[in-house]
Amino acid sequence: MIPLRDNIPSRTFPLTNVSLILINSIAFLYEVSLGARVNEFVMRYGLVPVRFFFILKHDPFNLHQAIIPIFTSMFLHGGWMHILGNMIFLWIFGDNVEDRMGHGRYLLFYLLCGVSAAMAQTFTHPLSGMPMVGASGAIAGVMGAYFMLFPTARILTLVPVFIFLQVVEIPALLFLGFWFLFQFANGLFSLGFENPLMGGVAWWAHIGGFAAGMTLVWIFQRRHRRKRYADEFLPW
Repeated sequence: MIPLRDNIPSRTFPLTNVSLILINSIAFLYEVSLGARVNEFVMRYGLVPVRFFFILKHDPFNLHQAIIPIFTSMFLHGGWMHILGNMIFLWIFGDNVEDRMGHGRYLLFYLLCGVSAAMAQTFTHPLSGMPMVGASGAIAGVMGAYFMLFPTARILTLVPVFIFLQVVEIPALLFLGFWFLFQFANGLFSLGFENPLMGGVAWWAHIGGFAAGMTLVWIFQRRHRRKRYADEFLPW
């Protein structure tokens, strides 16, 4: 399912959300410019679980080499479809969450969700030597916050039906609930395999990010904005 838009207008310009999309896009274009050197770059700035734990245990004086990739990996992507899919989800769900939190709070929330997602995948598969990259863990946190804040919103969604594509309205509660259950089912399935990135997807990063977003949203949302959204669910 591909979300196209929701029915909640943002009251403020989503400065942080747009900035995050731009930073991710610029970082990806830089990756593309590296050509054959991109693999070395991704190995250096992607998060590799086995390297993370090796540094913690055997090289604590270079702890920055374990911490920095947690953040840089959030802004790297593995291909055009990877970044386009992530940025579509961030564009649709991020503006309203930022509206409820404010620009600075939203940025901190986003980064904390990304860290939580990275740690969920790392601790689930500590022996993995594959680099994790992508904003999807942090974006999953944004989706978790949206799930809690706007469950009755409606998402205009492109849905494949056999060989055809249909555009339908789906309540956010169902869209995001189904998305999370799909990630969770695949995450459980991945536990039985040595390669944790089945199909190129870090399932536990999505699960951890979503759970973090559902939890942290109550800390980061601005309380006085609750009433202002009571009448936000508008028809198309």
